Amino acid sequence: MKKIKVMSVFGTRPEGIKMGPVVKALEKDDRFTSVVVSTGQHAEMLQQVLDVFSIVPNYDLKIMKPKQTLTGITIETMSRLEPIIQREQPDLMLVHGDTSSAYAAALTAFYNRIAIGHVEAGLRTWDKYSPYPEEMNRQMIDDLADLYFAPTTTSAANLQKGNHHRGVTVTGNTAIDALRYTINQDYHHQVLAEIDQHHRIILLTMHRRENWGRPMEETFKAIRKVVDQYDDIDVIYPVHLNPKVQTVANKILGNDEHFHLIAPLDVVDFHNIMSKAMLVMSDSGGVQEEAPALHKPVLVLRDTTERPEGVAAGTLKLIGTNYAQVIAELTALLTDKAEYEQMSAANNPYGDGHASERILEAIAAWAESK
Repeated sequence: MKKIKVMSVFGTRPEGIKMGPVVKALEKDDRFTSVVVSTGQHAEMLQQVLDVFSIVPNYDLKIMKPKQTLTGITIETMSRLEPIIQREQPDLMLVHGDTSSAYAAALTAFYNRIAIGHVEAGLRTWDKYSPYPEEMNRQMIDDLADLYFAPTTTSAANLQKGNHHRGVTVTGNTAIDALRYTINQDYHHQVLAEIDQHHRIILLTMHRRENWGRPMEETFKAIRKVVDQYDDIDVIYPVHLNPKVQTVANKILGNDEHFHLIAPLDVVDFHNIMSKAMLVMSDSGGVQEEAPALHKPVLVLRDTTERPEGVAAGTLKLIGTNYAQVIAELTALLTDKAEYEQMSAANNPYGDGHASERILEAIAAWAESK
């Protein structure tokens, strides 16, 4: 039987975390030939993830330039990827999620009549500017795709609403698969050594484009206001490399002993520190899936989420970035034991850690039916 050639295209750290288990599964399965293309969108942070999974890309597009625009990312991805597609002639291209490079890769595959598989398909807020540009990126990828790997029944239903009725498989989320590669019960990190072992830890991440400026400033001020009232709380914040994030974080949080501003973490460090935390505050998408698998409540620092399953299950609470609201919600979770226990004990709606296997079986069935 002819092997199925699958080209996986990704380039950001979150994409790498979620595509890593899929690539490893492809490498181990004799039915497939795996070709990996890195866009280089998060070159330094992605390399950390590739090292964890022992993945060496076959190609690196190296698209990033200083002050790169969304248009620039799209143009560079398409122009550099097309000759690789024409050389490799894959049976299927896999893209993940909702980055601009993922959309550009899918569009390039379509222009070259290559089938497209969308990992983490069907997520929706139904607001084209929230999150921006991700919401429209994922909708447009789904319009181009042939196979849809939906993490939940909710995301599968969203695809149905968009008239995508064929090729949909509910797989769970590959972020849960990645935890099998990363969690270590004997884990140690310098930042943890600096914190009293009896203190409560909050893990904070915030970087999204729509939160730059005033929303981020208000949120940081609110978190600081609450945390400074306690002697037993430490906040670990791996600060994104973007200068717009670094500047605000250092200005508001940098001189407060409760806050540990550290460099971005690789996936092993991030997952293990999250496992030590009491709760997570984040505007990230992936964290909303990973933290519930570790029974960590998440206060989502956004006005909308494309992961309503977590809100419905009670593992997530959408609190936005309003100063007073952030103070109220964080205070409640720190003081209301019943609310905290209810959130931490809620069932994770994002899968059982076997999404990658389901994706491969769906691809194999598709190839056999052609």
